[in-house]
Amino acid sequence: MSASDKPHPFVALARAAIEAYVRERKHLKPPRPLPPEMQARAGAFVSLHLPDGELRGCIGTIEPVRENLAEEIIENAISAATRDPRFPPVAPDELDALDISVDVLTAPVPIDSIRDQDPKKHGLIVQSLKNSWKRGLLLPDLDEIDTAEKQLYYTRVHKANITNPTEPVQLYRFEVKRYH
Repeated sequence: MSASDKPHPFVALARAAIEAYVRERKHLKPPRPLPPEMQARAGAFVSLHLPDGELRGCIGTIEPVRENLAEEIIENAISAATRDPRFPPVAPDELDALDISVDVLTAPVPIDSIRDQDPKKHGLIVQSLKNSWKRGLLLPDLDEIDTAEKQLYYTRVHKANITNPTEPVQLYRFEVKRYH
């Protein structure tokens, strides 16, 4: 493997966390000393894909809930592999084939409309103003989401479960830095 083929340290950490948990049920500890890029606090999503590109798991946090980005990545990686309700837990024989990406989110910013929303650049959060537990998020740059309207519909209905079109919502957008 050449240096250019080496995964980003965030992806390497996610893979190590998944492998330790799936193979041995061990929770990986953050590296010590903690590299500067892992000391920040940020929301992060870990996505797992099969070799054909099919989603195999994706779990994350909109805003940071742990002490640092390393802990955020470790916990979300384990959750993506074992707790995504759409999929069975990853089996040990699947580990080598997984394509793993880590998305680090900027802080969400409220927006008044999707007028300036670019679904290739911005992720979207839809939050019900009537029921605080109804909140959904869609990461940016997804193959099947090519318009802001489609991004809003999918996030509102499929992620936040807000099916009443007149229910008032607050929209937020964010950007991600995606690591492979």
